[in-house]
Amino acid sequence: MNARELFARMIRCEAEGEGDAGMRAVATVIMNRVHVPNGEYLRTCQGDLQRVLSQFCQFTCYKTTVYGQPNPQNVWSMTPRQEDYDIADWALGGGIYTGVGNLALWYMNPFVPTCPDPFPYNGTGYWFTRVHQHCFYNPTALYART
Repeated sequence: MNARELFARMIRCEAEGEGDAGMRAVATVIMNRVHVPNGEYLRTCQGDLQRVLSQFCQFTCYKTTVYGQPNPQNVWSMTPRQEDYDIADWALGGGIYTGVGNLALWYMNPFVPTCPDPFPYNGTGYWFTRVHQHCFYNPTALYART
């Protein structure tokens, strides 16, 4: 599977229920990881989209099992729609969802009304905004040293 198709599948899997804005926000975070100038994502993924998408323990949708249970909602079971490809192409072409900007490196659905801060829990990110059910996080200065 090529990186474009995997990206379209990931967008659908991670944010299908979040509408256009939520899907663009997730796509922006993924591309921010591709283009980040320092830290863990640069060191381990080296600006490669496929490496970002498949990085260990980063996206629930990349896993076929979660906590020892089958995960039926994964990129392997998703069939991308035209709108998923359109958002992937938009992001690959440099599109940035301004609601999360070009700094956000993480998102998560806390399944509660409030967003935890900090996230990830090692102090490398801080809460920036919420788009529908997902919380989005920007890196702290500590992230550059990861």
